[in-house]
Amino acid sequence: MNLRVFFLLTLPLVMLLSACDSRENANTPNVILLISDDQSWTDYSFMGHEHIQTPRIDQLAAEGLTITNGYTTAPLCRPALSSMITGLYPHQHKVIGNDPVFDSGGKKQYGEDWLAQRAINNKSVVEGIEQLSTLADLLGEAGYVSLQTGKWWEGNYSRGGFSQGMTHGDPSKGGRHGDEGLQIGRKGLDVVYDFIDEAQETETPFFVWYAPFMPHAPHTPPDSLRDKYLLLAPTEAVANYWAMCEWFDITIGQLMDYIEAKGLSENTLFVYVTDNGWIQDPDRPNRYAPRSKREPYDMGIRTPIIYRWAGTIAPELDENSLASSIDIATTVLAASKLEPAEGMQGINILDAEERKERDAIYAEIYAHDFISVDSSLYHRVIISRPWKLILTDPAYDPDRGPELYNLDADPFEWDNQAEAHPEMVAKLREQLETWWNN
Repeated sequence: MNLRVFFLLTLPLVMLLSACDSRENANTPNVILLISDDQSWTDYSFMGHEHIQTPRIDQLAAEGLTITNGYTTAPLCRPALSSMITGLYPHQHKVIGNDPVFDSGGKKQYGEDWLAQRAINNKSVVEGIEQLSTLADLLGEAGYVSLQTGKWWEGNYSRGGFSQGMTHGDPSKGGRHGDEGLQIGRKGLDVVYDFIDEAQETETPFFVWYAPFMPHAPHTPPDSLRDKYLLLAPTEAVANYWAMCEWFDITIGQLMDYIEAKGLSENTLFVYVTDNGWIQDPDRPNRYAPRSKREPYDMGIRTPIIYRWAGTIAPELDENSLASSIDIATTVLAASKLEPAEGMQGINILDAEERKERDAIYAEIYAHDFISVDSSLYHRVIISRPWKLILTDPAYDPDRGPELYNLDADPFEWDNQAEAHPEMVAKLREQLETWWNN
């Protein structure tokens, strides 16, 4: 469905909620952070996908501030998630890839010794996150209780400042990127419901980290959804991925309905984002195609970002501003009338003037198995619409020159304009280097 048609159809609801915008919400908002796992920015019905149906995310988009030009800080889950919880870029929080390795004579080592060393290095990375002030830490200091569910790489949930959680983080028990937490969504939402009930009984504001392993592979949707998309998709692999997108949407609707049934909609801030993009390989189930995950193109790093707080945030479709997952911590804290930690990089995206003044956002791409910022860097990205510049680190690929794309004219980045517009390459390069060095 065309975005503007979609919002025209929902105009009566938009007008109703806009009328409530001037009402001061006296309570501290509960916060539910909804994080999709491996989903392209195009794969929602409200973003124009021809077949994928996401009615509940569409509802969030219609009822909230929806920024269509949103970006994640990295096209890989662990660094992207770490940016959301810390408000820092990967080169700052140092979680730049999924699995740390160690360097021996300039080469990554594999085998039993490598696995043992990786566990040691990962412990160091996790302890580094523990030293930072996270969103959960700051909300906790203000009296919130918090729950971690789903994807979480940084050891036990408590290391991220959560007061409760599902991830134990014990490598000997299969802990790596979520362990028990990965059951959420696929095996129901009772853990979240019970947590909300407990918070309500004590009249305590709450923060929920909902990062289910969805639509992430393995793409094993319910048969009813799979059969539905088999009639529409070009291959079975694509059908299963499309069905997973809708299954994830269903779980979001269940959370929204629970909040509504509890009478909490006007005191709950929902935030929606994706960790990184995905293009389903049509011939290989559970595998992504080139130019998506782990790459600097928009199919790897772009995501719609939604903030919905019924009666407080006026519904708006913003197709002009730039938003980043780096903003989530700062924005949630501002909504909760709290100050960000020193060094947090995002802006308060709910402030229209701040959105208007922003002229660029950034992303970083590193090796999946990483050593350090200097040795594992692949690409750096600056987006200053309509232009996007990708710089490849010479140590990774000395023959790959700058890539410049006009996203308005070429949203899927097939026409490199670097040679045609050297002045724009120079301008954006200088801006990127200034950001990086500062």
